[in-house]
Parts: sequence; C-alpha cells; structure tokens
Amino acid sequence: MPAMQTPWNLDSGAFYIPSSSTFVYSVYASSPNDFGLFLFDAYRSVAMESKFMLRALELAKQGGGNVSPNPLVGAVIVKDGRIIGEGFHETYGGLHAERNALLDCRTRGESAAGADIYVTLEPCCHHGKQPPCTDALIEAGLRRVYVGSRDPNPLVSGKGIAILRSHGIEVEEQILREACDAMNVIFFHYIRTGLPFVLLKYAMSLDGKIACSNGASRWITGEQARRHVHETRNRYASIMVGINTVLADDPSLSCRIPGGRNPIRIVCDSGLRIPLHSALVQSASDIRTIIACCEAHSAEKRSALEQRGCEILVCGKAAQVDLAELFRRLGEKQIDSVLLEGGATLAWSALSLGLVNRVHAYIAPKLIGGVAAPSPLGGCGVKNPSDAFRLVKEKLSTLGSDLLLEGDLEVPFLSCGQDPTASQSRTESPSKRPANHSRKEVI
Repeated sequence: MPAMQTPWNLDSGAFYIPSSSTFVYSVYASSPNDFGLFLFDAYRSVAMESKFMLRALELAKQGGGNVSPNPLVGAVIVKDGRIIGEGFHETYGGLHAERNALLDCRTRGESAAGADIYVTLEPCCHHGKQPPCTDALIEAGLRRVYVGSRDPNPLVSGKGIAILRSHGIEVEEQILREACDAMNVIFFHYIRTGLPFVLLKYAMSLDGKIACSNGASRWITGEQARRHVHETRNRYASIMVGINTVLADDPSLSCRIPGGRNPIRIVCDSGLRIPLHSALVQSASDIRTIIACCEAHSAEKRSALEQRGCEILVCGKAAQVDLAELFRRLGEKQIDSVLLEGGATLAWSALSLGLVNRVHAYIAPKLIGGVAAPSPLGGCGVKNPSDAFRLVKEKLSTLGSDLLLEGDLEVPFLSCGQDPTASQSRTESPSKRPANHSRKEVI
C-alpha cells in the first residue's frame, strides 16, 4: 500500500490491506458511520492476521538448512491480541513448530486454552518422527487455527484441517498463502515428485564469461555476491559439480559463513577421474561426499575412494552418468534440493533433461573477452532464439557492484534440433513437465 493511500475508500466500499496480497471488501450499511466502523474493524482484523502470520514466517526461516527434507514451519500463539508462545521446526526429527510454540507457552507460564495459533503450514495428522501436531492442538484447547499453506503431503493434505474442525476448532485458511507457499517451494516440489529441487547457479562477466581463456576465474564477482552464494549453500541440501570443475579448480564446496552447514557434495564423474589428493576426497570423512559414475570404472579406484569416506553411486551402463537416474536416486536418499554450480557441460545436460527448476545468474560489471573463454552453458545449444529457455517470475537485485538475476524455468528444451514443449513453469507443476532422457553428456 503506498504511503499516502488510505486503507479504505468510502465511495467505492473497498479497502486495501498491506500484505502479500490485496484484499478488497464491498459492504453495505444503513449509514456512512456504520459503514466506516465496519471497514475499520475489518481492516484491523485482517491486518492483525497478517502481522502474526508474518511473525510465523520469520520464525520458519530460522530452520533453513537444518530440517531437510521436512518443510520450514513457524507458529505463533496469540491470546487477547498478544503473543504468548512461538516456535519453529528447528531440526529434522525434532519437535514441530506447533509443539515448540506450545512448549514456549508453558515456559512463559501461559495457558494456550482458548487461544489462537498462526501456523505457516497445515498441522500434520500422522505419526512420523514426531506425533501428530493436531493432537497437541486439540489437547491444548486452542480456539482457532490460522493456516498459511495446505500441506501437499498425501498423508496430511486437508486431513489435518478436517480433524481440527471435527473437534470444534475453527480453522481459517490461506492467510498470506503466497508468502507461505514460497517459503516451501523446495518441499512442495520434492513431496509431489520425489525429485530434488534444482537451482542452477553461475557467476559471469557482463559479456557472459565464467573464466578467462587461461582458466582463471577468481574472482568474477565481489564479496557480497559470494556471501550470497554461501548463504544459498547453507539452505540447500546438496551441491553438485562436474568432474571438469573439480580438475580445474579443486573446490571444497563448503559453506563459509559463521554457523553455516556444509551441503552434501556431489560430483558427476563418469570414469572416477577425481584425484585422491583433491580437497573433496581429503575432506570426505568430515563432509558427506557422493561421486556418481558409470559401470565402466576402476574397481581399485572405487575402493580407494570409499576408504576415504566417499559414497559411490553407479548411474548408467554406458560411458556417461545418467542424470535422470542420478536425481531419482538422490530423491530416494531424501536429498530434497541440489545447488548446481557447474560446469558448462553439466549445466546443459541438466537443462536439456528438464531437471532444472530455478536459475541464479550473478553478473559482474566486467568485460573479459576471449574467443576461448568459457560461458555458463555448453552442449549443442538451441538453434533459434525462439527455442531458448525462458525465465518467469524474474527478480533483479544488486549485491554490491554485482547483479543477481533469478527466476523459474518455463520452457523445457528436448534435444538438439527438436522443438520445445508448451510453456510451463517448472516450480508450479513439476511432475507434469516432460524430460528427454535420451540425451546424455560426458560428465
């Protein structure tokens, strides 16, 4: 809502709520005074709902990097307009947000009986590592539950809400739903498809180079952009690179921010060429490291890698790693997200198979030049601009002197020379997007 805009318009009978969505109400009353009072009360009510759900969202974010493959969830308990308890899902296997909020309520010496709770995701109603949250809410005597998103998990989806209502608890849904849905785009994708959510990330100069022609690449972007990358590494379950990146840069692929969590490192290495003295292998006993290869590999090299703590995944019978099979296997291992950092061959392979959901392109205000200088994408490329991959829901931001362009993939490309399929965002209905499993690259 603009700063000078009033929250309601008495002529049109509409008013606006400063939240992620615009709420419009039309009412009729016997007098202008009654009309105005009704609008004020309604505005105040919806604004309060937004306020407490926004606090729940702030809490949910604090679980980033620690709860995978579970969703990020925050909860706030309110009585008489004041917060008497709050919590979030802190660690995988630990208490859920609702139970943490109830625990905080008791710690404060407050009673949740007759109170309202704001929770970003529908309360669970099944036994997992924790008992159902619906049981806890019913036992605590909550009066009303405000829900942001419905849980797409078939074990829950609508059932948690139905159980609460059957016990006389009022349930209001879709409070700041867009913001709550965005909070769990990774979880929603994973629970619906069984595949990890894939973010393709690269840093390049203004002329599209990710390194100089001699291979030098440190650093293309500045400190703020690099910190943002490490914050993303902290949130994502895993990070993936191809063997050429390992041979060229010898990266550690760790998260270098205070209190950060190292992602699982995944290397696509069809022939197990990764050196035993590489930083990844040397630290594999401390940081989980997976190397995907093909059947045609050295048994002796595999044994040496396993002795140093590496996990070996054989994906594909030919001379190239089958990325589609690899991502399926990663999903089975409950790895719900992959930060795809390079290189150009691996990036193109993932794109051409329809595996990439989102792109982060960091752009530095530098010109590098050089015919031989590499670009972010390899492969055969598209034959016409109209066949290009497109981003939707684009967002452009600045990180120091660099730019970050991010967006969701819309048009999947099938293979060299083939037409792309109909336009579709991969974060909205990923289970329906087509993928061409015939194209593989040597990675």
